[in-house]
Amino acid sequence: MWRDSETELDFLDFDYLKAILKMTIADEALLPASISVYGDWGSGKSSLIKMSMDELSKEENAVCLIFNGWLFEGYEDAKTALMGSILDVIEEKRTLSVKAQACIRGLYKSIDKFKLLKSGARIGADLFLTGGIGTIVDMGVNKVGKIIVDKVSNATSNVDDLSTIIDEINLEKIQKNIEEELSNKEIRNDIREFQNNFVELLEETKIEKLIIFIDELDRCSPDTILETLEAIRLFLFMGNVAFIIGADERHISYAVKKKFEEIEGLQIDIGKEYLEKMIQYPIRIPRLNSKEVEFYITCLFFQKDLSKEEFKSIIEYLNNEKQKNFLNFNLDYDTIFRFNEGIAEKVKDSIITAKQISSVLANGLNGNPRQCKRFLNSLYMRMEMANCKQQNLDRKVLAKIMMLEYFKLPLFKKVAELVQSHEGCSCKLKELEEDKVSDNNELKLWKDDNWVNQWAMNEPKISNIDLKPYFYFTRTSLDERFDLSVKRLSPLAQDVLKKLVSNTDIGIKNAIKESTNVNDSESSQVLDEVFSQMVKDSKIKVGLFKSFISWGGAKENLIIDVITYLKSINGERIPVGVIPLVGEFKNKAKKDSEILEILERWKKENKDLEKAIDLVLRGGK
Repeated sequence: MWRDSETELDFLDFDYLKAILKMTIADEALLPASISVYGDWGSGKSSLIKMSMDELSKEENAVCLIFNGWLFEGYEDAKTALMGSILDVIEEKRTLSVKAQACIRGLYKSIDKFKLLKSGARIGADLFLTGGIGTIVDMGVNKVGKIIVDKVSNATSNVDDLSTIIDEINLEKIQKNIEEELSNKEIRNDIREFQNNFVELLEETKIEKLIIFIDELDRCSPDTILETLEAIRLFLFMGNVAFIIGADERHISYAVKKKFEEIEGLQIDIGKEYLEKMIQYPIRIPRLNSKEVEFYITCLFFQKDLSKEEFKSIIEYLNNEKQKNFLNFNLDYDTIFRFNEGIAEKVKDSIITAKQISSVLANGLNGNPRQCKRFLNSLYMRMEMANCKQQNLDRKVLAKIMMLEYFKLPLFKKVAELVQSHEGCSCKLKELEEDKVSDNNELKLWKDDNWVNQWAMNEPKISNIDLKPYFYFTRTSLDERFDLSVKRLSPLAQDVLKKLVSNTDIGIKNAIKESTNVNDSESSQVLDEVFSQMVKDSKIKVGLFKSFISWGGAKENLIIDVITYLKSINGERIPVGVIPLVGEFKNKAKKDSEILEILERWKKENKDLEKAIDLVLRGGK
């Protein structure tokens, strides 16, 4: 399988993005600078940062470091963690003169004061018992220390005595003394002193460029995001410093909006405004198209098919061929054959499989490299599980079935049901493959679905294959339970799911706004989870039903899935309040016959629904 992490190998054609990043940093007239690498979750931001850092680190008199605020979250204030990390790397990579040592001591002292100011409001018994007050005393904030020292000097080791002392400590007085010791004026002076010391340190250590890469910022909490940005702002007025920030700009913008959500009367997008002021040079990673996904997947397959030497040679050859005419470059068997006939035979099956799945993954996963890699990792895990059971699965067949699992889960479950029940599954699948679906075929609901028709007609044809072993090793998706840690939804999709199950109109509204940004696979998973939540109780809740039907109606690819789910519900579980919602969905879905069939059945199963359903059948009149 492949590691789900950043890589130094460029399968994504990032060469032009690396070039513009390097060019911006090389121009001293643009420094100090803040540069963003914006992209969706899993789009390759970390890989671009790693590749760029590897190149820039080789430059003489340049110091690079990578800061991951997510690692510090919950342990240390993000602002001082970033500032401290910058000083740590300078101290590590440079031999410090006496003057430089004095500068860096002053800088560390400033950071300690910032920490104290940040933690002042939180001083309490826990800080007292863990020795935190000793740090304050050592820093020279004697007024604060004296209060504690006077209390402790005559104490015994008895826990009850200590507890009594803690109760007697006047925390408000402690905080007041901290504020007196570190007044606003002193902080302003200390910030200026910090900046002056920092510029002097760079000159003294002969660092011509300091390049700080900030990664995984969009994984952090809003508070951590803002603290990190505040620390960056402190450095943006001095020296040849460049910050490269990798993040999904939607999450950064959300953090800013959350901070200022109580400000009324602002007729601006404050998140966007803040980012435009903070980020001077935005670089955006585009979503991969079908051809780029094909190249990416093919290269991943080649990694497994070939030796290291063969792989290195074929990648070098392909990159050279792409440079000749990158817009019209086509990776196929003949291209590899012209380079090396032996290698071409080794990778023949991989080229076919990559072409088979690339267009579906490009569209269904929004060309997201991480999710493509996870699809392939799941494919290979199942192949290996089958090998352990002495089952020889065809990779192309398994990939085709997994496409249903990812993008048409209700159809996937229906086919699995037919496979297990021996109810003429081969004949029914063959009708779908030949576009001749009969009225008694249980798959008829999908006969007009363009995606399913394309899937059915594509090679390999699976109607004459024993699919039992394939569904055996994909059976975890047949479990009704839904686990985010297993499904691994992107942060955006998780946020959408939370909004949908919040049972609030504003939550639903905000979730629908994001529908165009959620790929087909995750849209289907979100719908499946909302449905699972909805049917947990004996009587369906109107709020969850509204979330379910609204989300399904917002995405065209989910309409048939919604109808499939509705068919599985008994009318006795349906409250009257959901019937108008079904009527609205019917008008949008344009699947009158299927929905009317469901409503007529519900009317027979639940007499309380008759009037509401009749009203819908009459068109609301």
